[in-house]
Amino acid sequence: MRDIIKKGSDMLFSGNRATIDAIRMAPPPSPLAPVNLSDPVQVHAVMDLAARIGDLLLAAGTGNSDAKAQIRGIMSAYGLRYTHVDITLNTINVYARFANDQPPTNVFRVVHQLATDFSHITEVDRLVRSIVAGATPLDLAQKILFDIETSPLPYRNRYALLSWGGFAAAVALLLGGGWAVAIVAGITTIFTVFANAWLASKSLPLFFQNILGGFAAVIPAAITFAAADALDLYMPPSLIIGSSIVALLAGLTLVQALQDGITGAPVTSAARFYETLVQTGGIITGIAAGIQTMSVIGITLPPIDTSHTSGDLGTVPIQIISGAAATVFFCGACFCERRAMAIAGLTAFIASVAFFFIQDVLGGSYVVADGAASIMIGLAGGLLSRRYMIPPQITAAAGITPFLPGLALYRGMSSLLNDQFVVGMSNLGVALTTATCLAAGVVLGEWVARRIRRPRILHRYNQLRRPKAGKRPTEQEPHLDQHGRVRQPLHWLRRQKKGSQSQWLLDRQMRDTEDEAREKAQQEGTEADTDGPDDVKY
Repeated sequence: MRDIIKKGSDMLFSGNRATIDAIRMAPPPSPLAPVNLSDPVQVHAVMDLAARIGDLLLAAGTGNSDAKAQIRGIMSAYGLRYTHVDITLNTINVYARFANDQPPTNVFRVVHQLATDFSHITEVDRLVRSIVAGATPLDLAQKILFDIETSPLPYRNRYALLSWGGFAAAVALLLGGGWAVAIVAGITTIFTVFANAWLASKSLPLFFQNILGGFAAVIPAAITFAAADALDLYMPPSLIIGSSIVALLAGLTLVQALQDGITGAPVTSAARFYETLVQTGGIITGIAAGIQTMSVIGITLPPIDTSHTSGDLGTVPIQIISGAAATVFFCGACFCERRAMAIAGLTAFIASVAFFFIQDVLGGSYVVADGAASIMIGLAGGLLSRRYMIPPQITAAAGITPFLPGLALYRGMSSLLNDQFVVGMSNLGVALTTATCLAAGVVLGEWVARRIRRPRILHRYNQLRRPKAGKRPTEQEPHLDQHGRVRQPLHWLRRQKKGSQSQWLLDRQMRDTEDEAREKAQQEGTEADTDGPDDVKY
């Protein structure tokens, strides 16, 4: 029993650290992969590399403070110490003064759009970790980043579209619906996501896309309700609409907005929070338009039924499994790795168990259960993601998706349209409180996960002790090359053999070629000037 407890504690509280934890707790004490600081071209290349990596981190949902720390860590690893990084909403401004006799250098970059695409964030995290460890020179880092930026998606968009449908179906089962409700919700979400993707390719603002999504969620629910009512079947439209709305809410940046506000970036936090409110208002507007359109046609939606369906599909085990399945489908829709899918699904399973235990066994309220579940997502997801080398923002963004208040939003909007102002505003307030509680709980759980990691020196001390017979040490020494530097990962060595080059390398080679041609021309001109008149040939 003692060995089991020890192994369990080592698995949870030891092992790898997240990249951001390693940077914050142990920044590079000296340049591990230095560059020539007297050359403005190389200094600008380092700053551009850091800004491009920060662009990818922010686009994937990394917080303001964490992105700043990783950008500074990259520049410190290459010898740039006196730097300043400023991130305001979607702009990155990097300032560096590298020599007294040289003017300072600025790099400015704009993050065009935040997207739920996690296909590149894991590779970027590994690249940052390798740069900070001193295992990747500047030229190789530029090649790897260029490969990451230009690499295609791991699988086709049709599979991501089907994953969105599976996500909505799993949320419908989580809310208590049956198989028919899940199928209708899945088909509705597939159509909505496909239509929004087509409109996004036509540069339609996201606000109008959310209006279309809210409107499209009401129409199939009303039609299937009218058909099921004629056949005496149970088809609650509220569960279909609520499941489809959760798929729209999953792409919003509420967690990042609250994280920025808690970690000391109030301007960025206020902008992101206002953006989230505006996009949520678009969804509510679409729902209202759909309900009014159906009333004009003659299909009046019934009062909202908050009870769960009877039978096996309304039981707590089915809902817990559905919550974990919804998280896995969301990871598939965001192009995550399979390992990230498994870790995020396990995190959502633990959070679902905590949610139903507090709500059903302890008798806690819905908001309190959501807060406890979000803390478990931040804690368990932080520990597991650090153990298995996965960026924590993946588990945070995917883990809270089953608990987003889609049904509360619809309930509030429907009550307002039925002249129930107090009930409607109360439900909208519950939805806003639930979303804020989810974001704050994830941030708190992440903070706790960072504080309970064991320091490395304890494991180093355990390594010095002689292990028992037949057992290996708990941690292996890092692999070093003949020069004493950390050996590069195998898949990056394969990338190095591909011969792909970034734009910085191509520009540098072109500039070197032009300099050689200019020097050769000058030498030929000097030789021609020194020739006598007898040497001139006509």
